[in-house]
Amino acid sequence: MNRNENLINASKKHIWYPFTQMQEFLSEQPIIIEKGEGNYLIDIDGNRYLDGVSSIWTNVHGHNKKELNDAIIEQTKKISHSTLLGLSNVAAIECAEALAKITPKGLNRVFFSDSGSTSMEIALKIAYQYFQQNGQSRKKKFIGLKNAYHGDTIGSVSVGGIDLFHEIYHPLLFDTLQAESPFCYRCPFQKEKNNCQRECEQALEKLLRENHEEVVAIIIEPLVQGAGGIIVQPDGFLNKIRTLCDKYGVLMIADEVAVGFGKTGKMFACENEAVIPDIMAVAKGISGGYLPLAATVVKDEIFNGFLGNHDEYKTFFHGHTFTGNPLACAVSIANMKLFETEKTIEKLQPIITQLANRLQELTNHPHVGDIRRYGIMTGIELVKDKATKEPYAINQRIGKKVIEWAREKGVIIRPLGDVIVLMPPLSITAEEIDFLCDTTFQAIDIITKDA
Repeated sequence: MNRNENLINASKKHIWYPFTQMQEFLSEQPIIIEKGEGNYLIDIDGNRYLDGVSSIWTNVHGHNKKELNDAIIEQTKKISHSTLLGLSNVAAIECAEALAKITPKGLNRVFFSDSGSTSMEIALKIAYQYFQQNGQSRKKKFIGLKNAYHGDTIGSVSVGGIDLFHEIYHPLLFDTLQAESPFCYRCPFQKEKNNCQRECEQALEKLLRENHEEVVAIIIEPLVQGAGGIIVQPDGFLNKIRTLCDKYGVLMIADEVAVGFGKTGKMFACENEAVIPDIMAVAKGISGGYLPLAATVVKDEIFNGFLGNHDEYKTFFHGHTFTGNPLACAVSIANMKLFETEKTIEKLQPIITQLANRLQELTNHPHVGDIRRYGIMTGIELVKDKATKEPYAINQRIGKKVIEWAREKGVIIRPLGDVIVLMPPLSITAEEIDFLCDTTFQAIDIITKDA
């Protein structure tokens, strides 16, 4: 048995893969990635694949980027890990300082962790404790949105809104208030854009007006609900959330884990509507997609609410073994420097325009119900009947078949049900955008033709 066969067998024997029905997966031939080069992934057989989802929305500047590699190598020559419990380290300090400079004004305090889920868990605990120990102990509930995804820890699941992922865990979760998502294509209020009165905003305000004395915060994925199906919010919705939070005295928690670090065309999604949240969670692109790193960034006012004498027990009793890990922080610093030196956001603008133009080709496709895009984040919803918006039967696995066809042609993309997601690295070239679109469009044509 050769090396590649050994790897395949070991994979099937030992690894439990995330968000994967293993009975099905074990009968398939897995793609095993060994190397990365620019915007391409290379498997153990030497096949090259365009990374059309930036390795699940994380990679920024491409794979095997010299500046990021060098940052990690140089840091290993100094130290690879040292605790932040009672000590500090150079990389963590410099990373926090750099992050505070690029996040929206006033977000100055950085609490490090290691994933989007933990950064949100920390945000919830900080917000809750802030009110509990500062004279507003009635505030114990959070408002989340339907179709929201904030991670897979118990707290982040509690404020999420995707039953497909999390319904089985409901008995373990704490109670939250849930508002309708502004999902224009499948409007929960049965409205169309030409007769919409922003009912989603009205309903949210009613919920807040009736419950604000008990509400800690509203949690939102700014502009785009990612895992919910790349659901793009209508213009002004994010700003409305900020206005309502101010009006009713609740905090605004922005989950920028998926949308942050350039994917909406600005460094952070909140910047598109000049919104400053009270707490912001970031991960994924924070390290350029290299190492597990996350951060919860808060306003000074909230940080100050945790200051007190030892016997007041206002300490935030939370932490992770690898909080502020020097290797992850070092590559994060290099990542943020590359945004500046390579003018990443500026160079991305024509790519966004090109992507938007190419997507117009699908407007009249008989099985493309909706095309949702903000910046480089794209969701193409496939439907059985365009006129009625009738979805395909779940057992037809249309989304899965589309991405499998694309893989055979050298493109890695992922489905969210029958929503085909395109979210390449920010470093993608014009030629690669065309390759990504050509392959995806052909896959959609072929798979939906006789479905």
